[in-house]
Amino acid sequence: MGYKIAVVGATGNVGREMLNILAEREFPADEVHALASRRSIGVEVSYGDKILKCKDLETFDFSKVDFCVMSAGSAVSKDWSPKIGATGCIVIDNSSCWRYDPEVPLIVPEVNAGVLVDYMKKANRKNIIANPNCSTAQLVVALKPLHDAAVIKRVVVATYQSVSGAGKDAMDELWTQTKGIFVTDAPEPKKFTKQIAFNVIPHIDVFLDSGDTKEEWKMSAETKKILDPKIKVTATCVRVPVFVGHSEAVNIEFEKQISAEEAREMLREAPGCMVVDKRENGGYVTPVECVGDYATFISRIREDATIENGLNLWIVSDNLRKGAALNAVQIAESIINRGLVKKAA
Repeated sequence: MGYKIAVVGATGNVGREMLNILAEREFPADEVHALASRRSIGVEVSYGDKILKCKDLETFDFSKVDFCVMSAGSAVSKDWSPKIGATGCIVIDNSSCWRYDPEVPLIVPEVNAGVLVDYMKKANRKNIIANPNCSTAQLVVALKPLHDAAVIKRVVVATYQSVSGAGKDAMDELWTQTKGIFVTDAPEPKKFTKQIAFNVIPHIDVFLDSGDTKEEWKMSAETKKILDPKIKVTATCVRVPVFVGHSEAVNIEFEKQISAEEAREMLREAPGCMVVDKRENGGYVTPVECVGDYATFISRIREDATIENGLNLWIVSDNLRKGAALNAVQIAESIINRGLVKKAA
C-alpha cells in the first residue's frame, strides 16, 4: 500500500513540475490529489499519463493524506500549513514563509537530511518542513562536500537567475518583450522594474536597509541554517533573460588548502552533483542544457590566486526542479526511506 499526497498550487509552474517529478520518479503514491483555489476547481493537470482535476484547497480533508507539497505562495502557506500540519499530514512548503522559523527544518536532502530524524521524533512538531530558495538549493549542494573537506570560511556569489523564478507572468513578459522588439514596440515592464528582454536587472525581491535585496539576504541566511552558521556569505542576485535555469559564479575561501583537482574529484562523487569541466570551447554547462535535469552542474573549477585557499566555481541548475519541485519530492522520499512517517488511514 502506497502513500497519499496532495499538491497545493497544482496549476502553477512549480506545482505542475511537482506532479511531473512525482510521476517520473515513481513516487510510491496510491493517491495523488491536485489542489488549488476555488477559481481553479476542475482545471485539468497532468500526472504522468493521467489527468487530474483540481480540487478545492478549502474543503479538502488533509487528515486522509500523508504529505502535502505546498507551492501556493507565502500568504497561503502562512494560513494553511499550520492547519494542515495539525491534522497529522506532513507539509513540505516551497514558499519563504517558514524557512527562518527555528522550529521548522530547512532541508536540502543531499546536505542535511539527517535533521529530519530528530525533527520527526518531536511530539510537538509543527509537521512543516521548508524548502529553500531556488538559488540557495543549488549552491549548498555544491558547497557541502567542499565544506566537509576543507571548511568554508567565506562565499561570494553572483547569481544569474532565470525569469521562471518569478512565475508565469515573468516568463510571459520576457516572451512578449523579446517578440515586441523585433515585431512591434516592446511593451512596458509590468512584472519587472525594467526591461528584461536583452537586459539584466540587479534587483530580485525588495530592498532592505542594508542595501541588499531580500533575495541576497535569503541566500546568506539559508546557507547558514542548512550548512553552517559560521560561513560568511555575500551575494549579488541578478535577473537575466533566460526562461529556465539559474546560474551562479561562486568564489569560496577555505580554512584548509584544497586544489582545483581535489575539488573536482570530490564533486564528481557528491550526491546531486554533475561535473562538466573541460578547459575547451563548450566544456561547461549553461542554463539551456540543464533544463529538465535533476543534477546540479558544476563547471569552471579553478583556484583563486588572489586569496589563500580559494576556489572559483560555475554552478547551473534547473530552478523549477532542484530549486523547487524536485527538492520537495526528495524531502518526502527521505522521510519515507528513513521510516519516519506512518501512512494515513
